Amino acid sequence: MHKYTEAPITETLEKNFMPYAMSVIVSRALPEIDGFKPSHRKLLYTMYKMGLLTGNRTKSANVVGATMKLNPHGDAAIYETMVRLARGNESLLVPFVDSKGNFGKVYSSNMAYAAPRYTEVKLDSICSEIFGDIDSDTVDFVDNYDGSMKEPTLLPTSYPNILVSSNLGIAVGMACNICGFDLNEVCRTTIEYIRNPGCDLFLTMPAPDFPTGGEIIYDRDQLEKIYSTGRGTVKIRSKWSYNKKENIIEVTEIPYTTTIEAIIDKVASMVKSGSVKEINDIRDETGLNGLKIAIDLKRGVNPDKLMQKLMKSTPLMSPYSCNFNILVGGTPKVMGIPEILDEWVAWRVECVKRKLHFDLTKKQNRLHLLKGLSKILLDIDKAIAIIRETEEEAEVIPNLMIGFGIDETQAEFIAEIKLRNINKAYILKRIDETSSLEKEIKRLKAILADRGKVLDLIVDELENIIKKFPTTRRSEIIYDIETENEDEEESVDDYPVTVFLTKEGYFKKITPLSLRMGGEHKFKDGDRIAQAIEASNGREVIFFTNQCQAYKCKLNDFTDTKASVLGDFLQQKLGMDAGELPIYMALPEKTETNMIFVFENGKIAKVPMSSYETKSNRRRLTGAYSDKSPLVAALHAIPDLEIALYSGNRMLLVNTAVLQPKASRSTQGVAVMSLKKGHTLEKVCLLSESGVTNPPRYRTRNLPAMGALLKEEDLPEKQLTLE
Repeated sequence: MHKYTEAPITETLEKNFMPYAMSVIVSRALPEIDGFKPSHRKLLYTMYKMGLLTGNRTKSANVVGATMKLNPHGDAAIYETMVRLARGNESLLVPFVDSKGNFGKVYSSNMAYAAPRYTEVKLDSICSEIFGDIDSDTVDFVDNYDGSMKEPTLLPTSYPNILVSSNLGIAVGMACNICGFDLNEVCRTTIEYIRNPGCDLFLTMPAPDFPTGGEIIYDRDQLEKIYSTGRGTVKIRSKWSYNKKENIIEVTEIPYTTTIEAIIDKVASMVKSGSVKEINDIRDETGLNGLKIAIDLKRGVNPDKLMQKLMKSTPLMSPYSCNFNILVGGTPKVMGIPEILDEWVAWRVECVKRKLHFDLTKKQNRLHLLKGLSKILLDIDKAIAIIRETEEEAEVIPNLMIGFGIDETQAEFIAEIKLRNINKAYILKRIDETSSLEKEIKRLKAILADRGKVLDLIVDELENIIKKFPTTRRSEIIYDIETENEDEEESVDDYPVTVFLTKEGYFKKITPLSLRMGGEHKFKDGDRIAQAIEASNGREVIFFTNQCQAYKCKLNDFTDTKASVLGDFLQQKLGMDAGELPIYMALPEKTETNMIFVFENGKIAKVPMSSYETKSNRRRLTGAYSDKSPLVAALHAIPDLEIALYSGNRMLLVNTAVLQPKASRSTQGVAVMSLKKGHTLEKVCLLSESGVTNPPRYRTRNLPAMGALLKEEDLPEKQLTLE
């Protein structure tokens, strides 16, 4: 039998889950100060070692296979990483992979990339700034997963790639979402920040930039929050133009956070539901000339007003939520841009110093060898004689050391000189190097001793990048946002109408003229009118259903019809669930009114209509009323009403004014009618429709109450029920 031991869950989580969580955070999901995640770094370094920085393109499958030596997580994951870094996918402002073939598009979920055997890649020219000093001991190297080769812990990027390349990562308990900035703007900002840490970043880097373009709605407060804290939201809207000749709106740039398909699906659903009536057709016309969404308009439509409406309700305008969570020294940290620049400059200074130390050591070693070489210039024949007269090869080096007073390294260098080079011309030429080396060594030491000079080198590198890789901003910044903040309602023709709801869930909106001329109503077999309300076309309507849900829409969303047609089937029109049926409609007033819900258990809930107001354009509201007891009737109290409640042979008159409204839509209400065992509240109607001849008989001072026995002359004729 297996034996099980009990252990505290905290101990088990710490032992089993924490190592996994830390691995995901530190080694997978979050970028480091060089702007790369481990998967990016392993792929790019493999391509560098394959000679793809200067050579011709090779099949992507070759790169994927070679990367498996560093990244054992499977070829599919490696290729997906390559796709995102490739120029063809358009995911990055500055791509790292020069691609040939179909790499899909970041702005389309349907445009899939080709298999790696069909595509070709090499490193893009910007990678010369990524790997330029990697062989000069600028970064640490560690063993790969099986110890068969070395890989860099970071890549020595000579510009703040962490701010240029957008990055999204989801770790355990944390995530990062870093937006990109224009390469030249980042380099200029870094130069200004190095010279003056208190500079205004907005002068050189006014806003983020996105590969898919679009228009950034400039919100200084939000941008200052992002720049200072690393968190905040940027609004991006699509760029479009109107083709007057063909009456078409052409969308050519969309927000980075969405896709063509998401936009088309949302617009199509709005057209189908009737909330947008100005559009004939919408289609994807993306081709060799780039992204394009074509929207065919109906005649007489104002394109500006339509696009304002679509921007509010569709992904044509989307927010980008920033979260600058970066690994610094193995620890995740959310930082603002000044702090990121501080960390990057400190790290880059260390990289440059390590390169200078590497060059200094190399030159010092060379100078040391040349100084030994200069000593044999005094007597070349003596050096030859020592070598010739030494009987054993192992004694050549010691004898040269003794004969010229040089160390072992210098003696090794002299002993390895070819016979053809033992002439004064060669030796004098080598010795001439000595003075230049001494000057260079002195220069390097001076730079290493002065941090300001190291920073000057970094500034020079950044200025060279601006010259070598000129860029232009892709996302336009919209500063005049007054019109963006105006929540103007679309002008709607407002005229009198009468609306009808039938028992089977059909809805009709009829003008007074059509109502007079239309004759009898047309119904399905067994159907009849449940409600008829006089209103105006600009009003809002709320439909309550038998599944405790409510659906909000405007009356102008429905077309005017005639009594001789069935009308709109609301279950299909509003996208209700299977078996869901509208049971009551209410038209909210400008003044505060209430919904009255009467339940079988004798309770009544009074809910203010303001509880159904929403800030967004949500159509469906769940939890529209309590589901603890079956609903008998719903009423819109304008103003308060006196209603008759029936249970068996008893009736109780209640004025809704005595009930206190509850702001919660899910309130169960208060007990009003006391019920005998086995009985339920069965019917409800208005006092005016009850036919009661002696109302005081059925009123009571205290609630709940059982009501009074019905007299024969007071038996109900018209009841409001949910049969």
